[in-house]
Amino acid sequence: MTRKLLQIKNDKICATFDRKGAELVSLKDVATGLEFLWQADADFWGRHAPILFPIVGKLKGDKYIYDEKEYALSQHGFARDQVFRVQSETPNSLSFSLSSNEETKESYPFDFQLLICYQIHKNHLVVNYRVTNKGKSKMYFGIGGHPAFNVPLDSNLDFEDYHIKLESTEPVSRLPLDGAYIHLEKKTVVQKLLDIPLRHDIFSQDALIYATTGPTKLTLEAQNSANKVVVSYDQMPFVGLWSPFPKKAPFVCLEPWQGLADTIDSKGELTQKLGINQLEPNHDFECSYTIQVETK
Repeated sequence: MTRKLLQIKNDKICATFDRKGAELVSLKDVATGLEFLWQADADFWGRHAPILFPIVGKLKGDKYIYDEKEYALSQHGFARDQVFRVQSETPNSLSFSLSSNEETKESYPFDFQLLICYQIHKNHLVVNYRVTNKGKSKMYFGIGGHPAFNVPLDSNLDFEDYHIKLESTEPVSRLPLDGAYIHLEKKTVVQKLLDIPLRHDIFSQDALIYATTGPTKLTLEAQNSANKVVVSYDQMPFVGLWSPFPKKAPFVCLEPWQGLADTIDSKGELTQKLGINQLEPNHDFECSYTIQVETK
């Protein structure tokens, strides 16, 4: 299938999308042409900002159990590789939809509709997820974002010149990984404001994962630069920070999540999965986050 990209634009920013995965593939400042989004160099990581659904993270053995049946499902789920339908389009908004089908039911037995809506306002891109349970039984799922941002954003700066400032209304908990899985016994509570200097080796154990409560903001910036990215949300209980180690990739992901990888002691039961969402038949679930970009 020929790759057809779609675009929304105002006088501040221009956002470009691919129907495959309903993925954001470019986010530029109009005045300067500065590209904020990672451009999927496969030598480092061949994606831009995939949507994670119906799970976030990795399952033990890439399998889970539901209603006494075992299903295979790879890390972060299948939505990122599905071709979405364009639901609606205006000069400053785009909506994509994906419905359950025979292919999705092989790995995920639920009837659903997933609606992804992108809207720009000034220098903000709002990303909204709506999940609808079209089936007759309770549905279990995770969903989240995985946007990758170029670092550095200035040609005269390096990766290590940047830091991520995490601000939340309540104390934040760190959820360490053991391999690809959450190690709850090592959970630590940290302050409401974190300042994380960027170095490639902070990702030597994979992603940095935090549990957050209420309005939360992550700012990617450098001391001597006006170019920065702010990711904010108030409906996402978890956030992941990631860059592939030891590749020294020139990007970092700021990932708001409604869901988590399996814990190290997981028995594989989907209904008991840490961070799983439950949705009754004929009900909707919505959550969103915002990307704000700033330049000189």
